Amino acid sequence: MSAPRLAVVVLISGRGSNLQALIDAAAGGRLQADLRAVVSNEANAAGLARAAAAGIDTRVVDHRAFNSRDAFDAALARCIDAFAPDLVVLAGFMRVLTPDFVQRYRGRLINIHPSLLPDFPGLDTHRRALQAGVAEHGVSVHFVTPQLDGGPVIARARVPVRREDEPDALAARVLAQEHRLLPEVVQWFARGRVALGTHGEILLDGQPLAAPVDV
Repeated sequence: MSAPRLAVVVLISGRGSNLQALIDAAAGGRLQADLRAVVSNEANAAGLARAAAAGIDTRVVDHRAFNSRDAFDAALARCIDAFAPDLVVLAGFMRVLTPDFVQRYRGRLINIHPSLLPDFPGLDTHRRALQAGVAEHGVSVHFVTPQLDGGPVIARARVPVRREDEPDALAARVLAQEHRLLPEVVQWFARGRVALGTHGEILLDGQPLAAPVDV
């Protein structure tokens, strides 16, 4: 009998290119996961069509329909829990989540962020990296905590910054690494390799991770 597949719910707000990377990895046998649902706060998010084309359930929880972040997050949690996920993946989900929501999914809520965290949390990371004159930029996958983009980083992928780079060109190279990194980290979860420890440390193959893995 084969081992049960990791049950995953993906949260998106836009085009869903990282969602597509997960769909492709699962279809190609590189990711042993069951993508049970894609949930968006935006009804017109292009990623919903990607999910539907792959036969994945889709849901919309519009944040504008709620009078507080707490009310929205409670409704979002009810939607997620209906699919009983082992892991919730934020893949371009553009809402700041409340501490109660984050605690509810502690150890099974991850985010992908387009910078080498802790550098450049928040938005507009590519322009900010160029303005700072860094030699390297990239992408991080991290556990979500109440601090914006501040949770412990599981893995990163690096991109050299070129002298002639503009934000769009740099963003395109980083995005290619996002599509490679996210399915790999989710596969670590599927194989039971990665976990969040009691004291907030990352455990990889049962051992504390001293620094993020460069992938």
